[in-house]
Amino acid sequence: MTASAKPPVLLAVTEPGAALARRLQRAVPGALVHGRVGRVAEADDFFAETTAHAARLFAAGHPVIGVFASGILIRALAPLLADKVAEPPVLAVAEDASAVVPLLGGHSGANALAREIARELGIAAAVTTTGDLRHGIGVDDPPAGWTVANRKKSLAVAAALLAGEPVRLTVEAGDAGWLEDAGLPVDPAAGPGILVTDRAPGDTEDLVLHPPVLAVGVGCERDAGPAEVQNLVIETLAKHGLAPGAVACVASIDVKMDEAAVNDLGNALGAPVRFFDAGRLEAETPRLAHPSEVVFKEVGCHGVAEGAALAAAGPDGQLIVAKTKSARATCAVARAAQNIDAGSVGRARGRLTVVGTGPGTPLWRTPAVSRAVAEATDLVGYGLYLGLLGPAAEGKALHSSDLSEEEARARTALDLAAEGKRVALVCSGDPGVYALATLVVELIDRADDPRWNRVAVDIEPGVSALQAAAARAGAPLGHDFCAVSLSDLLTPWEVIEKRLTAAAEGDFVMALYNPVSRRRRWQLEKARDILLAHRPAETPVILARNLGRDGERVDVIELTDLHADRVDMLTLVMIGSSDTRAVTRGTRRWVYTPRGYAGKMGKRETGT
Repeated sequence: MTASAKPPVLLAVTEPGAALARRLQRAVPGALVHGRVGRVAEADDFFAETTAHAARLFAAGHPVIGVFASGILIRALAPLLADKVAEPPVLAVAEDASAVVPLLGGHSGANALAREIARELGIAAAVTTTGDLRHGIGVDDPPAGWTVANRKKSLAVAAALLAGEPVRLTVEAGDAGWLEDAGLPVDPAAGPGILVTDRAPGDTEDLVLHPPVLAVGVGCERDAGPAEVQNLVIETLAKHGLAPGAVACVASIDVKMDEAAVNDLGNALGAPVRFFDAGRLEAETPRLAHPSEVVFKEVGCHGVAEGAALAAAGPDGQLIVAKTKSARATCAVARAAQNIDAGSVGRARGRLTVVGTGPGTPLWRTPAVSRAVAEATDLVGYGLYLGLLGPAAEGKALHSSDLSEEEARARTALDLAAEGKRVALVCSGDPGVYALATLVVELIDRADDPRWNRVAVDIEPGVSALQAAAARAGAPLGHDFCAVSLSDLLTPWEVIEKRLTAAAEGDFVMALYNPVSRRRRWQLEKARDILLAHRPAETPVILARNLGRDGERVDVIELTDLHADRVDMLTLVMIGSSDTRAVTRGTRRWVYTPRGYAGKMGKRETGT
């Protein structure tokens, strides 16, 4: 998949099906598992209605793999079928792992995906596409890295092959062994043709396939405009008659890893972006068309665009477009003798995603967090938090540490990302609420390691403990509220006490994080006394422990009864304002903080 592709989704409606889906998740890069709510306990996301959910995913372009009867998918997707060239792959996998059937998307990788799954299961894929069965390939479904310029032209080629008639095969660039070894009937005089080329084909009746043989090297000034770089490259390719679909990768020097213009170019071309250090680019100096002493003095090599293109194309590659300039950017193009495996070229820009998994249950884990975990090569976190990921952590490199080693975890995550890996730094709750998102940003701000500035950093929110506690108890956060940590390990108690007093005077609902530990006991009761000076003794207090995990317990007590022996580090303490109410209605105990709706409605009723 390219960086912009929609991730495949494995759908499961039973627990055995979910177990198989989680196994297959390891064989399908970037895949997510969605489970039927109430029937599946562990998944990346949940759905209530199977056919509607499958239809939504299909319409959005996600490959869909149903671990259940194929008829469910057929009924769900039949009303949506229109263009077989554009539809994403759809597969059905038997719950007992006895069969995998590609149903749709044979022109977009369904058969190849089915074979990957079949290999994991140790079975044969039930491929029914005649061309695939006869020759083992789909001529319009090339290997990764290749592109199809005019997919609809495949119809004549496929028709000829199905009729046992020969086709013409012309290879102008790259290694077309997957076609040549398939046993296709080939005749240079045949009508329908397949053209393998890195050139822009123009108007042709041939099916045109572009092999991944071009490497585009780019350099630019700091903060150059992405549009300028893209226009330079697209215009340069067009001027020289080269096909953007044959670009295997964009390459540059590693100091440009964080340059938006370079990374956006990769997205625009649908090609991965790879980077080299100055020493590797300097080794290409003898092959450069325009070595520059000015560039050498600036970055330590005699050419960025030409050097990067040649380094990516390999020792047998040739520079076919020398350095071309715009106002603030340069580009060059090299052609490799064989297909370029972009994954083995230079180094990718590393990515660190700081994720919040919620308090515990996967039901509170957002799809964005699940996707970041699924795409990560490495997971970093406190051992308990990594354990809460369950099967989602399988197959990943795990880097765990003790709870108190926050800075070490953040440094490890940044270091791994600086090596080019995709890293998820796992926090419970929300990563920006008393968690490691702020530490990551602070470490980058300190500039302890300049490599960290080149890492792509994202922060994906999670359900915070205060949100979860409020939801379990009712609606105590219905009006103004705040959060205060009682831990004085990083913040002096004098500062904490000042904040407690200000919040008490302001009559905020207050969530107390880190209320006690084995060595910190008195702070909670000191906080209670500060609050008792400003609100009634019967003010409701919520004690929420192990939210979303086994042993969850939510108690509602009065403020005067709040003692340290009722609380531990797994407990969130939420103290109401003077307006917060605790009521029993039916069998349910509710805590809520009025916002004034009753008064507003009363004014409407009286006409005031």
